[in-house]
Amino acid sequence: MAREELTRLTGNGSGECGEEDCPNVYRTTSGSLIVQGDVSRAFTPPTGEGLVEIPEEVLREAVRALGW
Repeated sequence: MAREELTRLTGNGSGECGEEDCPNVYRTTSGSLIVQGDVSRAFTPPTGEGLVEIPEEVLREAVRALGW
């Protein structure tokens, strides 16, 4: 899946992060969410899964964008 196929729910591409390197939340065409953030080493997830860490405000912004 290409980034262009996702709906970006957070960030406006301005400020100190630039266009694509900030923590963000995206929505897929099937309605699931994809999270972009710093890799976390909090614990070892199951094979095929990963952990990312994002600021609370990014999740709040995504919730607002979804109207939840």
